[in-house]
Amino acid sequence: SSLEINNEAVVSTQSTGDNEPLMRALSKLVAMNKPDLTLFVGEALVGNEAVDQLVKFNQALIDNSVTAEAGTKSIIDGILLTKFDCIDDKVGAAISMTYITGQPIVFVGTGQQYPDLRSLNVKSVVTALLR
Repeated sequence: SSLEINNEAVVSTQSTGDNEPLMRALSKLVAMNKPDLTLFVGEALVGNEAVDQLVKFNQALIDNSVTAEAGTKSIIDGILLTKFDCIDDKVGAAISMTYITGQPIVFVGTGQQYPDLRSLNVKSVVTALLR
C-alpha cells in the first residue's frame, strides 16, 4: 500500500518473513529505486524471530544493493515494529534489533492504520523489561 507524507511517496510492502527469494527481490527493488529511507518492518510479537528476519534482510540489502557510482552498500535506516501494543516479555528483542544494526526504532504500530504509528516510548520498554 502507499500514501503521501510531506509530498513524499511512502510505500510499504508485505513482510517477506523467511522467504529468501522474496527478500532478495525486495532488496534489489530498494537498490534500483534508491529510497531516502529504508525501514525494516517486523512484528514485535515474534521476539527473536524478528531479530533473525532483520539480520537476513539487512544482509540481503548489503549483498544486492552496491551502487556502482559510489561503491556504497545500502542497509536499513531504521525499524518499525508492528503489534507493539501486544508485547510482553518479547520486548527485549526490540533492544537486540537496535543493538545489532545500530539503527533506531523509528515507529511502533499499535493498530491497523497509518495513524496508529507512534514514536517509541522508551520508558514503557524499560518498564516491561523490569517486570
